[in-house]
Amino acid sequence: MNVLLYFGWDVYCLRKQRDQILTKDAVTTQVDGVVYYRIYSAVSAVANVTNVHSATFLLAQTTLRNVLGTQTLAQLLAGREEIAHSIQAIHDSATEQWGIKVARVEIKDVRIPVAMQRVMAAEAEATQEARAKVVAAEGEMNASKALKQASMVLAEAPAGLQLHYLQTLTTLAAVNNSTIVFPLPINLLYGFGQKNRGG
Repeated sequence: MNVLLYFGWDVYCLRKQRDQILTKDAVTTQVDGVVYYRIYSAVSAVANVTNVHSATFLLAQTTLRNVLGTQTLAQLLAGREEIAHSIQAIHDSATEQWGIKVARVEIKDVRIPVAMQRVMAAEAEATQEARAKVVAAEGEMNASKALKQASMVLAEAPAGLQLHYLQTLTTLAAVNNSTIVFPLPINLLYGFGQKNRGG
């Protein structure tokens, strides 16, 4: 029967608050990272390194800077979980000979300068305005196509145009109870002129 004795299985929390990091696209960010680790071999922790906690702290700081320095700001904001897993893998392989097992790495907070926040907000606003203009232009194009088709249908039946005209006047009269100046169509006056000359 084998009996295994584990020493130092308490989980330590190593927190590095707001470490300044320059991302791949040259944006200065302040990152708050947390490393949870445990000592699974007290002999290795004492024999292989002078101060295991200090060494783990420095390694976490360096690994955080190295990994985040290869990411753009957009990648950093969008892929925190993937970045944390890669930091954990690198850190765990480096501290294995010290008798330390990294349980978890978390990127708690990412802060960017206020000026950069304003720039990003202006960029997002400009993008939204551009999309709105594209949607409005597409709507205008669809409306013009519909009007063209309607004009072609009305051109085939001139009486339909007159009926549409009268329908529009009826709608206006129902909405606004006011006096409407009713222009007579030119072709109607032309017909009256011919009758007067003929009579």
